[in-house]
Amino acid sequence: MVISEQQSSRQKAYEAFTRHLLAHAVRPGQFVSQRELVELTGLPVGVVRELVSRLEAEGLVMTVPHRGMQIAYVGIDLIRDAFQYRAMIEREAVASFATSASPEEIAHWRRAHEAILDTCERGLGDQDPSAFLAEAQAMDFKFHTTIVDALGNAIISDAYRVNSLKLSLVRQERGRLTMALLPLAMKDHLSIIAALERRDAAGAAQAMAMHIMRGRNRSLGIDGEGEPR
Repeated sequence: MVISEQQSSRQKAYEAFTRHLLAHAVRPGQFVSQRELVELTGLPVGVVRELVSRLEAEGLVMTVPHRGMQIAYVGIDLIRDAFQYRAMIEREAVASFATSASPEEIAHWRRAHEAILDTCERGLGDQDPSAFLAEAQAMDFKFHTTIVDALGNAIISDAYRVNSLKLSLVRQERGRLTMALLPLAMKDHLSIIAALERRDAAGAAQAMAMHIMRGRNRSLGIDGEGEPR
């Protein structure tokens, strides 16, 4: 498929914005002007206007008259909605993955998770904690996106990534990964992987639901366990 120069510019603008969002260069609830978005993306005003339309449609920004664009505010509704959406997609995706993933792929994910958990238990030594956490978070994200992408449904994959951007805003404000939380996340993932190894679709879906519910509850400041709502 041939991608036009205009389409390429639109995608570059979107990727530049999301890159700055993930790097915390723009914050939840922050107001940004069109001029600031031009500077942020390094692209022409016309392209940025189209970017704003896309971001509004995806719920990542809201235009406020006389004030500019406001990055999505992290409130209880956003947290609940984003986690509920995530749970709906990932329960179905991991159940499918339990039957479609190769033994080699499942073994790869076990090794990757056990390596991170082993480092947590042994201690970092001279390793930079921030760099280690960034590496672990990238692996965490890749694990989840691999499971969703294995459905082979581009519409679901694209929608999932938009929702992941909203969850990155939530993590900035309410639930950033720490060295204390990392082993818990890895153990949750290993419970999912154990179900995948057994080819237990229902067990994998249940383990995924529990993992997502714990993340939601941490973001909401809730103790206890229950099904994602």
